[in-house]
Amino acid sequence: MNSRKVILITGASSGIGKTTALDLIKAGHVVYGAARRIDKMLDLTEAGGHALEMDVTKGESVDRGVDEIIAAEGGIDVLINNAGFAVYGAVEDISLQEARRQYDVNLFGLARVTKAVLPHMRRARSGRVINISSMGGRMYTPLGAWYHSTKYALEGWSDCLRLELKQFNIDVVIIEPGAVRTEFLDVMYQPMIDASADGPYRKLTHKLAAASKDAFTKSWSSSAPSVISKVIGKATMARRPKKRYTAGKMAKTMIFIRQFVGASVFDKIIMSQLK
Repeated sequence: MNSRKVILITGASSGIGKTTALDLIKAGHVVYGAARRIDKMLDLTEAGGHALEMDVTKGESVDRGVDEIIAAEGGIDVLINNAGFAVYGAVEDISLQEARRQYDVNLFGLARVTKAVLPHMRRARSGRVINISSMGGRMYTPLGAWYHSTKYALEGWSDCLRLELKQFNIDVVIIEPGAVRTEFLDVMYQPMIDASADGPYRKLTHKLAAASKDAFTKSWSSSAPSVISKVIGKATMARRPKKRYTAGKMAKTMIFIRQFVGASVFDKIIMSQLK
């Protein structure tokens, strides 16, 4: 792969996506940041990048954005699928409409963008797809069934895609962040409270809400977005990238524990943190 790449990154209006886009621009790449909130990406254009208004749940929006990049640059070297959010609350309390929205962004939206980019990568017989999963794709917590299941699905989807695309010299890489100080908490916290704080799952909801605030706001228990950006940069430039990169507070530890202990023991470990 050339040292200067044309990169499309979704979810670039905040958090990991924005930090990564700015770091990649600084490194000299041609970066297109995509998000629904184009007004939140003015700093990308000021830094020398490009901002695309894109809703990953809408085919026309995705196609228009990809076509714009192809017309301007002739191809896309790296796709970073970062757009996503978390729906938290008891399974009994979350509507199926909300659950479908979770899947439409975290899995089907990601797939929609990937499918739009792949024909161009295949023709070039070169490319890299970097999917931002989570440590939540390898472990679990209560009240996170819909979110965790999208990340579990993304892990398997990415593994299958990697095998399919090997023949075209296209890499598929999974990034598994741990606890990171982003808008993640803001997006998941209040809807979880609204959904489950006053019903039969109220005790568990308040315990998880308190634990989440500690995990995602304190410097000792969470990482800055730059930690993940550095790993994404490494995955972007590596000649032979790893299939998975795990980074950020708690990620390696929690995945290691889940891998080597049974479900009963892991259940006790998770619930012991909710006091």
